Amino acid sequence: MQLPDPLLLLVEGFEKLRVEYMITGSVAAMIYGEPRFTNDMDVVARISRGDARRFAQVFPSTDFDVPPEETIVTEAARPRYGHFNVIHVESTFRADVYLAGDDPLNREAFLLRRRMKSGGTEFWVAPPEYVILHKLKYFREAGGDRHPRDIRAMLIVSGATIDQRLIEAKARALGLEAEWGAVLATPGSAS
Repeated sequence: MQLPDPLLLLVEGFEKLRVEYMITGSVAAMIYGEPRFTNDMDVVARISRGDARRFAQVFPSTDFDVPPEETIVTEAARPRYGHFNVIHVESTFRADVYLAGDDPLNREAFLLRRRMKSGGTEFWVAPPEYVILHKLKYFREAGGDRHPRDIRAMLIVSGATIDQRLIEAKARALGLEAEWGAVLATPGSAS
């Protein structure tokens, strides 16, 4: 899959930062499933105080809107739910950066993340099982059909490389069995 130019600019920045990161959310769902419109990319990252200092260098203010270093440090220090945005000014394409914190699911996903390539740019993507589990959580919280549709597309396109037994076990542990069952019960789902 060829990533759009603004997305590649953001990915190249994370590569230059040399931090542990992985793309997740809708962009990862498109990589493993079917393309759809999005104006943002979700990134889970491990960021230290020193990394926060380098953001302004890697993402210059002439091209990107980046929060102040202090904001990044504060968000990175949160044990869970730290978050900030990096916005490509010209396109308004945005990276929603979620800090890994002490979340066990993030820890496991970093061990299984996958190296991918678009054009000449290599980048890290969360494993599909992790993407699906998070989409199941968002489906439980917000409802709608976007997350189940993304999951079904991932199962159809990349089903052979997705460990559904792992998803089932994690869904059970996270209380997401009903959501997982609803996705699998929909006609057209690969199971």
